[in-house]
Amino acid sequence: MENTGLKILVHASAFFAPCLVPIILYLVVDDYEIKRLSIQALLFQLMMWIAIFISFILIIVLIGIPLLLVCGLVMLVVPILGIVKALGGETYNYPIVGRFF
Repeated sequence: MENTGLKILVHASAFFAPCLVPIILYLVVDDYEIKRLSIQALLFQLMMWIAIFISFILIIVLIGIPLLLVCGLVMLVVPILGIVKALGGETYNYPIVGRFF
């Protein structure tokens, strides 16, 4: 349960500073688990923004609208799941990028 507050901060940063907070915590904190979580959160946000950009391009073909809705929903739900897991003291790996670390 140590560093629970920092874990919650990394997950919640998706709503107010999705790239800045994980980078700062990665550089400042010495705990390996916080560093790993910060990298996962940063990579997840970058991948989701790339997916949203691609879906904007695909709106012309009309397949981008559902993809845009799904990406937006995932960007809201995944950090909330991480916060709930961190409050319970469990380790949470972000989908897509969590399996690489």
